[in-house]
Amino acid sequence: MRAMTVRAPAGLENLKLEDRADPGQPGPGQIRVAVQGSSLNFHDLGVVLGKMPSDDGRIPLADGAGVVEAVGEGVREFAVGDHVVSCFFPDWQDGTPTIGDFRRTPGDGIDGFAQDVVVLPATAFTQSPRGYDAVEAATITTAGLTAWRALVVDGKLKAGDTVLLLGTGGVSIWALQIAKAMRARVAITSSSNEKLERAKALGADFTLNYREQADWGAQVAEWSGGGVDHVVEVGGPGTLAQSIEAVRVGGHISLIGVLTGGAGEVPTAALMSKQARLQGLIVGSRREQQDFVRALEATGIKPVIDRRFGIEQLGEAFAYEMSAGHFGKIGVAW
Repeated sequence: MRAMTVRAPAGLENLKLEDRADPGQPGPGQIRVAVQGSSLNFHDLGVVLGKMPSDDGRIPLADGAGVVEAVGEGVREFAVGDHVVSCFFPDWQDGTPTIGDFRRTPGDGIDGFAQDVVVLPATAFTQSPRGYDAVEAATITTAGLTAWRALVVDGKLKAGDTVLLLGTGGVSIWALQIAKAMRARVAITSSSNEKLERAKALGADFTLNYREQADWGAQVAEWSGGGVDHVVEVGGPGTLAQSIEAVRVGGHISLIGVLTGGAGEVPTAALMSKQARLQGLIVGSRREQQDFVRALEATGIKPVIDRRFGIEQLGEAFAYEMSAGHFGKIGVAW
């Protein structure tokens, strides 16, 4: 079978399409899945570029969706022909977070989904949302579930709340769609006026070009009448001060990204005065993904796919991700 691997030293030029042995039939508790789609994340790019070291020959991509080809003894949740989607933390089934690293995350600590077929425990998957193709389904594993947990699970989003989103990448656009489905009001930033117009078409209520408006935090606070209820903070240290400026007293900031770096100053006095809850998070549990799937089926939300690439074009797909020209998710199809 085909598998895309990252050979040492890591880099786009060392992504190699190789032949690997077929994994065979599933054992007890396992399912065999024909992988049909994936999507790219910042985490995947870090692995491929060597910024998140992994084994030589690692098969990348944390997101994977496809069709069940066979089920092992004892599997009751899935049947042959079911459409399924992977879990970012296959060992975190339910409850509060217990995992703080990526040793068992596909495409990082273990092989991911840039391959034709996988045989894995049935508990490493959920059903795909009805009506989704494989690429659309794959976008929920990392980006979609992150946005869902930030706003709904941890943030307890309710109708009428105000939300600030940074940028127009996969997590932020998923968050925009979730927030609007929940009847929230949304502000969103970008350096591209064209992307801001696309965000408006998806329902964004207030848009700011952060290159043109350096004090965007204060402007969001003014727009929302004293500060937003929720901030989905994907930038990290370079944007956190503005996010704290934008949030209301007693509001909630979900810290989920490090696009501007992995360390930096935190304006502690400003955070204290806002009495805001600053919460780090990494994706979510299998149970939360199942809840998210039910919500998607109830609301009819479909993910925004900017472009689709073939698995043999994975290097080109990552190069496109690095250009930061995308809006929403970048898909990979078999």
